[in-house]
Amino acid sequence: MKILKKAHLGFLLAACIMAPGVASAAYPEQPIKLIVGFPPGGGGDLYGRLVAQEMGKSLGQTVIVENRAGAGGNIAADVVAKAKPDGYTLLLAMSGNFAVAQAVRGTSLAYKVPQDFEPIGLILESPIGVFVAHNSPYKTLQDLIAAAKGKSMTYASTGTGGAGHLDMEMVKQAAKVNMLHVPYRGSGPAITDMMGGSVDSFLTTASPLIGQVRQKQLRLLAIGSPRRNPALPDVPTFMESGVNVEVEQWYGLVAPACTPPEIVKTLSRHLSMALAAPNVRSVIRKDGALERDVPMSEFKNYILQDIERYKSVVTPELLKEISP
Repeated sequence: MKILKKAHLGFLLAACIMAPGVASAAYPEQPIKLIVGFPPGGGGDLYGRLVAQEMGKSLGQTVIVENRAGAGGNIAADVVAKAKPDGYTLLLAMSGNFAVAQAVRGTSLAYKVPQDFEPIGLILESPIGVFVAHNSPYKTLQDLIAAAKGKSMTYASTGTGGAGHLDMEMVKQAAKVNMLHVPYRGSGPAITDMMGGSVDSFLTTASPLIGQVRQKQLRLLAIGSPRRNPALPDVPTFMESGVNVEVEQWYGLVAPACTPPEIVKTLSRHLSMALAAPNVRSVIRKDGALERDVPMSEFKNYILQDIERYKSVVTPELLKEISP
């Protein structure tokens, strides 16, 4: 594996050296394409369009969002990894198609993280939470864990090997409980079954479901953020609930490897400007997400740390469950 990694790094270095000069003092001279690995209307799509519109204002060029849904965002990531490194094709990266995919699939992944990309900057973090139906007998995460230690319990996720699956495995390991994983194709069916009593709990990104919490359809027991969320002041963290786990869903901006440094710096600067805009902050914070201005090399380190966090939970037993 070390030999393969060295060979891949050597190939990238050679490719960057041989790549023709694409930097331009007038960049950007044409519209920029932002590839988003979700269908239109989803949470990731919302954030991608929000940032694209705001960056387009300061860059003086349109940033066009192109949706390439499928495989948990991996298709979109592969498209950008293979795109021309000229600053005109970018990717909305996220925990799932970067940290989780690399930790779970490793050398079988069609692209390599972070080697195949130039990190531009982190955009935001959204809390991960454990949900139950509002009529559930479990009022706290401690209640759920205590019940799981005494009887067979289930939890839902939006897919085997996805972020929600691995996040709940972290919770299970830390809490020393065993709960049966029930994968679903999307939040809608998982929530319907949970409210109907077919599954006991559901771990997923909290922001899209805050409305249902406020309408008293769901109860949010705890979130994986390092501290309480300003939009959810009454919801404790996993740590406060006695579970030593910190995990969040994140979104960021990356370009293909070998994109000229001056172009990456330009994009990073304009992303920072977008994240400072009051209208952008208002939309991001409305349902509990928080903007995070973490540029370039700092963002790369952030990605590497997240990959290691997910690798720590990928056991041989879990790989057998994930493998078809």
